[in-house]
Amino acid sequence: MIKVAVLGSRGRMGSEVVKAVTDASDLELVAALDLGDSLDTLVTAGAQVVVDFTTPDSVMANLEFLIKNNINAVIGTTGFDEARIAKIKDLLKSSKSGVLIAPNFAIGAVLMMEFAEKAAKYFESAEIIELHHPDKVDAPSGTAARTAELMTTARKSAGLSSMPDATTTSLDGARGAMVGEVPVHSIRLRGLVAHQEVLLGGPGETLSIRHDSLDRAGFMPGVLLGVRQVVSHKGLTFGLEHFM
Repeated sequence: MIKVAVLGSRGRMGSEVVKAVTDASDLELVAALDLGDSLDTLVTAGAQVVVDFTTPDSVMANLEFLIKNNINAVIGTTGFDEARIAKIKDLLKSSKSGVLIAPNFAIGAVLMMEFAEKAAKYFESAEIIELHHPDKVDAPSGTAARTAELMTTARKSAGLSSMPDATTTSLDGARGAMVGEVPVHSIRLRGLVAHQEVLLGGPGETLSIRHDSLDRAGFMPGVLLGVRQVVSHKGLTFGLEHFM
């Protein structure tokens, strides 16, 4: 039985995680914390794995606490740039913790990223559209940014030249934000959950790769996979695909 705690337990994702852990026969929910609750509870409760779905502003302090107390972490919060990743790696040098940071926990979304990376080296043009609910605080999404990074690396390894684009004048943001070599367009609309479409094109053909998350319950199989695997993977793992 793995003892699990949840940070951000009253949020949309956190509450789903609480339910999923409670329903799992091999997991035990020992703490469900949110803003204002003491992290010391995680130690007294004997948490072996903590799932964090909080905010980019608070996740680093949470991670530092977990790593210093040798508690494993599964992180669904976004906002991890190279500087943050470097700091986490440095903290882990003197810890027994395993940390999983996943841009997306939906199995289909992980596969979408893998398919997009594979396809990117075969097409002259590529762009990403990501669509989320308007309560999301960051843009582009972590999933879109990670997808663009993977596609950029694939394009470079294939020796592709810059994408064709004759645009000479445009309003700021009209062509999206460049992540690596790939334009990313972010849409925030009431009624959406989490969606992403990768568009690729070459002479005489186009390819669309799309994933739709219709309910937050769809992320839970990936979260539980991360919880079960992170206890035996010390150090930092970036991306759920490494546990699949």
